[in-house]
Amino acid sequence: MDVANKSTVSEFVLLGLSNSWELQIFFFMVFLLFYVATMVGNGLIVITVIVDSHLHSPMYFLLTNLSIIDMSLASFATPKMITDYLTGHKTISFDGCITQIFFLHLFTGTEIILLMAMSFDRYIAICKPLRYASIISPQVCVALMVASWIVGIMHSMSQVIFALTLPFCGSNKVDSFFCDLPVVFQLACVDTYVLGLFMISTSGIIALSCFILLFNSYVIVLVTIKHHSRGSSKALSTCTAHFIVVFLFFGPCIFIYMWPLSSFLVDKILSVFYTIYTPILNPVIYTLRNREVKAALRKLKNRFLNFNKATPSQ
Repeated sequence: MDVANKSTVSEFVLLGLSNSWELQIFFFMVFLLFYVATMVGNGLIVITVIVDSHLHSPMYFLLTNLSIIDMSLASFATPKMITDYLTGHKTISFDGCITQIFFLHLFTGTEIILLMAMSFDRYIAICKPLRYASIISPQVCVALMVASWIVGIMHSMSQVIFALTLPFCGSNKVDSFFCDLPVVFQLACVDTYVLGLFMISTSGIIALSCFILLFNSYVIVLVTIKHHSRGSSKALSTCTAHFIVVFLFFGPCIFIYMWPLSSFLVDKILSVFYTIYTPILNPVIYTLRNREVKAALRKLKNRFLNFNKATPSQ
């Protein structure tokens, strides 16, 4: 910890996505809209699944946890970025920066494992339907959810511990709209090049390995669907949409962490996908296109309207 004590930087300056005032106004409006839609969409899914007993199944349990993680992932940095565009105050404390690194890797690590669990759930449902109830039990779902959070915490702690050992005594300008290890690491005033690249690239290797496993599972599912003509077009459409979301989430992560010294401009653009764009896309692709969820939403809407009618006006 002696190395960490040599740090003289107490805060960092987040340079954001652009210095142009016009673009900042544009980003403010777009990201505010995306953030509100993400919170409303995912929050509505969580409430609907909890309220409607017909959705108390393993698949919707996992989807609910995905919505919770998406709301968390959208909230670790986006609200501050939106506020910074209004106030012009783009600094973040050293502790705040480390906190962003922790939560970023916690939520992304947890979501990676959860997406694998969801892929496993769909694989069993389509390829081994007769054994689905015995394999994907409520206990197994809880175990998968707990495991995803444990893995996320362990991965996040490894990133934070490494970041805390870095001394910062020079530039404090972070060329991004949030703190992450690849950009913060390059501000350290110590020669840890090889170790740093190893630590950062490890995240990329983990993401790539998980993506390959997911890709193989989707291939197996699609091949199975192809041999069942009944309902195959709907299942094919669903699986294709799911894979698009997986690709949009994993692709930027793999690129950023496998090549941590790539262009900051490219990294900033890609980071928008898995921190802002994917959290709003998940409820649309995974849940709101689902017929059962849409029926549950209509029931929830009618219940709300009937409650308002029954409530006497003051």
